[in-house]
Amino acid sequence: MPATIESFEIAVFETETRSIRDVNGHRHPGPAAPATEALLTVRDSDGVEGRVVTHVRNARPDAIVESMLRPLLGKPAVAVEALQRQLTIAQRGNPVDIAERRLAVVDEALWDLIGHRAGEPVWRLLGGARPRVQAYASTMCGDETPGGLATPADFAAFAVALVEQGYRAIKLHTWFPPVSFAPSVERDLEACAAVRQAVGPDIDLMLDGYHWYDRQQALAVGRGIQELGFRWFEEPMEETSINAYRWLSEQLDIPVIGPETIAGRNLARGDWVLAGAVDILRIGPQNGGGITSTIKALHLAESVGMTCEIHGNGAASLAVVGATFTSQLYERGLLHPHADYDWLPPHLASLVDPLDDDGWVTLPERPGIGVELDMAHIAAHTLERVEVSR
Repeated sequence: MPATIESFEIAVFETETRSIRDVNGHRHPGPAAPATEALLTVRDSDGVEGRVVTHVRNARPDAIVESMLRPLLGKPAVAVEALQRQLTIAQRGNPVDIAERRLAVVDEALWDLIGHRAGEPVWRLLGGARPRVQAYASTMCGDETPGGLATPADFAAFAVALVEQGYRAIKLHTWFPPVSFAPSVERDLEACAAVRQAVGPDIDLMLDGYHWYDRQQALAVGRGIQELGFRWFEEPMEETSINAYRWLSEQLDIPVIGPETIAGRNLARGDWVLAGAVDILRIGPQNGGGITSTIKALHLAESVGMTCEIHGNGAASLAVVGATFTSQLYERGLLHPHADYDWLPPHLASLVDPLDDDGWVTLPERPGIGVELDMAHIAAHTLERVEVSR
């Protein structure tokens, strides 16, 4: 008999953060401050566990215990395809509780369990394409902080520092609301030009517009960075219109990449491919429903000769990048002159994506997704614990 899912446990615990979010959710450097996270643990009938740490809102017991966790009890623990299908069918009638970021958390915990059962890292189980991947430096968005990312010169100076750390590719997030003057085509192009001049022609540069531009703004920015030799133009407009993206892609030679934030996992991205709306596909485990649907999007892109770049950093993103050859780069960030990316919050025992001297990241050999948790810290700082079992 195959091992079955015996229980789930949600532990809300206290840790530490050194970042803050503005009213639109953009992350910025901040002082050391207490923070709460949630640990979701799935345990099978052989006693093997899978774990994932997430934001508390993604593992709220009142949202996921009855809608997502209890229905999976007694099901084969490694049948991740069937388990995700069960949850996505239920999502149609309960889209609020079964949000895609919550689907991702459950899916990643199951994959961590599968990796521990096999004694192998998940990236190898999913295809094991390569043990090292090239990273790109992904900046935090522009701000109005002196010495931060407040001016084009700030972006240029930071880009030089990133190249000195070993990065050969850098993605800029320029200025977004609630910054007083954002979005600004002129200011964004000034920053892009300053960075190109500072790092020279041999460093790959990308721009993420985070869907703040309208059509004409996106066209102007796209043409500007096209002349600067940028590698891609990411998420420049709201992703509610496939036609708008197709129009933009037809006007530009620089590859347009997306969609990043739409609902519908891999399924929604098929229409974007068929419509010719983007040149490079985009999805990420955290907002794309998990590892299972992200791998499907990667293979969708591969089948039509496209690349598919993965949104976001972290263990799940690193695993799917290493699993196939369809994604060319790993997003390492978010980075800022006033932030130390390599700082470890107390609930982590090691960094999942340390940067090698040449700007590459070596895939972890630990079984599962690859996260090494400090379980003693989590146990000592648990504020609430909820278990659901057979």
